[in-house]
Amino acid sequence: MSPTLAEASAERDGCAATYQRHRPERTLLYQIVEQHYPAFVAHMFQQERPLPDYVQQEFEDYLRCGRLEHGFLRVRCDTCHAEHLVAFSCKRRGFCPSCGARRMVESAALLVDEVFPEQPVRQWVLSVPYPLRFLFASHPEVMGRVLGIVYRCIATHLIKKAGFSRKTARTGAVTLIQRFGSALNLNVHFHMLFLDGVYIERPDGALRFRWVRAPTSAELAWLTQTLARRIGRFLERQGLLERDAENSYLAGDVLEAGPMDQLLGSSITYRIAVGPQQGRKVFTLQTLPGCEEACDAGGGKVAGFSLHAGVAARADQRQKLERLCRYISRPAISEKRLSLTPNGNVRYQLKTPYRDGTTHVIFEPLDFIARLAALVPKPRVNLTRFHGVFAPNSKYRARVTPARRGRGGRHARTADPEERTPAEGRAAMTWAQRLKRVFGIDIETCPACGGAMRIIACIEDPDVIEKILAHLDAKAPEPGATRRPPCRAPPQRGLFDETG
Repeated sequence: MSPTLAEASAERDGCAATYQRHRPERTLLYQIVEQHYPAFVAHMFQQERPLPDYVQQEFEDYLRCGRLEHGFLRVRCDTCHAEHLVAFSCKRRGFCPSCGARRMVESAALLVDEVFPEQPVRQWVLSVPYPLRFLFASHPEVMGRVLGIVYRCIATHLIKKAGFSRKTARTGAVTLIQRFGSALNLNVHFHMLFLDGVYIERPDGALRFRWVRAPTSAELAWLTQTLARRIGRFLERQGLLERDAENSYLAGDVLEAGPMDQLLGSSITYRIAVGPQQGRKVFTLQTLPGCEEACDAGGGKVAGFSLHAGVAARADQRQKLERLCRYISRPAISEKRLSLTPNGNVRYQLKTPYRDGTTHVIFEPLDFIARLAALVPKPRVNLTRFHGVFAPNSKYRARVTPARRGRGGRHARTADPEERTPAEGRAAMTWAQRLKRVFGIDIETCPACGGAMRIIACIEDPDVIEKILAHLDAKAPEPGATRRPPCRAPPQRGLFDETG
C-alpha cells in the first residue's frame, strides 16, 4: 500500500542526501499530483476554463513516467545473466524532475563538448517586467524577435568595446530561456552565455580571438536602458504595447481571455490562482530577519528590466562552464525542497531567501497544481537559441565550435572510433556514459559480477507487462514484499547547488 502524503513528507525530511533509487510513486511530488490533479481538472471545467490538451498530456505522462506498469526495457548481464527492468520516461519539459535532470545533463554536455570553443564565456541574465513575462508565456513567438534585439545590443557593445566594428569582428551567444522562479512562479527570463570577447578575421582567413573586459556598472545601466527602449519601440510597432503619458500596458488583443491566461497571470504576480483565496498574495513563511541592503550591485535596473553579467568562466575552466550550463538548464522543481505542513498544505523552500526574510512559500494543494500547469511550455517552443557565430546558418560555426559542424564543415561524424577527434569522441557519448560522467553512476556494468549489461527486450504490451510483474511479485520472499526492481529516478543529492 502506498504511503500517505504526510508519510512521504516525513520520509523525505529524514532521508540522507545520498543517491538512492526509488519508486516515483513514493515521492511527495508524485503523491500530490496523483491525489489532487483530478480535482483540479474538475475545478477548471466547472469554471468553463478547461485545460489545454498539451497541459493535460504533461500531467498524464508524468503520472506514467518511471512506472513499470506502463512499459520497460529488459537489461541482462552477459556474464551472470542477472536481469534488470528499466521503466520508460515521459521526456516532458514542464515539471518532471527526472526527465528535467536528464535534459539538464544532456544540454550541458552538448554545449561544452560541441558548441563552446575553449574561450572565456560570460553569463548575461536579462529579466523583464511582469507584463512582458505574460506576453512571452502566452505568445512565445514574440520571444525570437526580442532575443534578436537583445543579442544585437550586447554584441554591438562587446565589439565596440574591443575597438572594432560589426563588419570586422563577430561574437556569439547561446540563450537558455528559463521559465520559472525560485518560488515556482512563472518568470520568463533569459540566460545568455556570451563569448567574453570577439573574433577578428585576419587577411589570410584565420580567426583570432580578442578578450573583452567585464562590463562596468555604468555600462550595464546604459545597456539596460537601451534594451528597455528598443524592446518597447518594437512591441509598439507590432501593436502589442500601448503607451500614454504616464504608463505602458499590453494591447487589448493580447489580453483576450484564454484557458491559461488566469493561471499564467496569477503565477507571474505571486497570486493564488484557484480556491476561496483566489486573487490574494501567496502565503509565505519568514524565518530569517529582513535585510534592507541592496543586493543588485553590479547590475542594471530600468523600468522593470534587470541585466546582470557577474558570472564568467575562463577558457581553462571547462568544468565550471559545464556546472554553469547545468545550473541554468536545471528542472523547474526540486523535490528535496518540497514538503507538507501539518494541515496538508504544500510548502516549498526558496533556493535563496528573499531580502524580507522569506524562506518558504505555502500553497493549497489545488493552487500548487495550478503552479505546475503554468510552468508547462507550449508545444514546439524552442527554449535554447543560438546567435552569432553559433547560429546554425553562420559560416563561422564550423570554424569556431569543437564539433566542426555547420556550413563548410563536416556533416557526419567519423565512423571509426580511433579516427575521431576528442570533440567527436565526447559528442558520441551515450546516455549511460553521461550518467557515469556526471553522477558517477555506471548502469552498463553488472553490480553483481562486473560484467557488461545490454538491452535484450522492449516490453510495451500491457498483457505481457502484467504477467512479468505478477511473476516477480509471486516470487517475493515474504507476503507484502515485491521483487520488482526500483524504478528510474534522478539522484537525490544536491545537483543544482553549484552556480559556478
